[in-house]
Formats: sequence, C-alpha cells, structure tokens
Amino acid sequence: MAGGSAGIVAGLTVAAIATVGFLTYQASANAPGGVGNTAHTSAAPVATSKAPRDKQNPAALPADSGRGERVVYSVDDDRVWLVAEDNRVNRTFKVTPGTVDPTTGSYAVTSRSNAIIGTDGTPIQHVVRFANTDGVAIGFSVPVSGTTQQPDPTTKSGGIRESPADGAAMWEFATIGQPVVVIR
Repeated sequence: MAGGSAGIVAGLTVAAIATVGFLTYQASANAPGGVGNTAHTSAAPVATSKAPRDKQNPAALPADSGRGERVVYSVDDDRVWLVAEDNRVNRTFKVTPGTVDPTTGSYAVTSRSNAIIGTDGTPIQHVVRFANTDGVAIGFSVPVSGTTQQPDPTTKSGGIRESPADGAAMWEFATIGQPVVVIR
C-alpha cells in the first residue's frame, strides 16, 4: 500500500507542476509584450514620428517620449534615458544596438537575467528584455568583458549593449513591468 501511495503522490506532483507551468505560460502570453505577444502597453502615449531633437543638447529627453517613470530608447540616436515619475532624467547614455531593432511604441520589461550567453555567443550580464521582433528577443545587456563592439551584421541579435556602469543603472531601474518607450 505504501508503494501505491508514493506513486499517487508523485503523479499528483507532476500534474501540479504541469498545471503551474501552463498557467505561467498563459499569463506570460497574455501580458503586454509576453511570450508570443507583441502588443504594446498603453502606459505612456508615444508619437511614432521623429520629433526634432534639441540641437543644443542632443542628450535632452525627446518631447515624443511619453510621460511618467520609464526607460526611453531612441533607435535612431542609439541613446537611452532613465526617466523618473516627474519626467526628470535620472541618467542618459549611448548604447550599441544589435542588428534587429524593436518597432516604435510602448512596451514593458518582461524578463531579466543576471548572466547568460547572448544570441551572438557573447557572455552578457544585467539582461533586461522588453520586446520580441521577428522571433528575436530585444533587450539591454552588458558584455561581461566590459567592452561593447559593433554586432556581426550576419547574426540576428536584439542585444542593445551598454557599458558596465550604465548596465548596472539599468538593472537597478528597469524591473519587471517597467515601461519602455521606443522612439525613432
């Protein structure tokens, strides 16, 4: 009888784990920017046209970048802004984009990894993912080597590479659910 009870408990445990896994996947798929879901969040209305930038101060926060606490990423300027709730810029910095750009719009941070190997084979850390374009995960990351290089144009990579200091600031700021606004 004891052997039969152990088999039942093991079967129930496997069923419970499968159910939790399925529900987790389902929740992720229905979350903004989740698995298989390219829908944008509506946290910060964003203009998709390229607004004129402040020529005197190219690091100034663009007017077309939404409002409230958020990460702003300009694909044309290769620049990121970490923006506080009151629209003040906490930090801005240049980045090195991958070969696949996200489309413009509003997203949310969907996942993070402390240390992994990037799609281009580079060991990376402080990975903050927010989009998926053509099957390629898009996110900010720091090469473990500490040096950013232009990506291999023959490889599909969504890694937006940052310096170690900027990556540490992003890691601290951009937790799960944090809005990310992508502009031209």
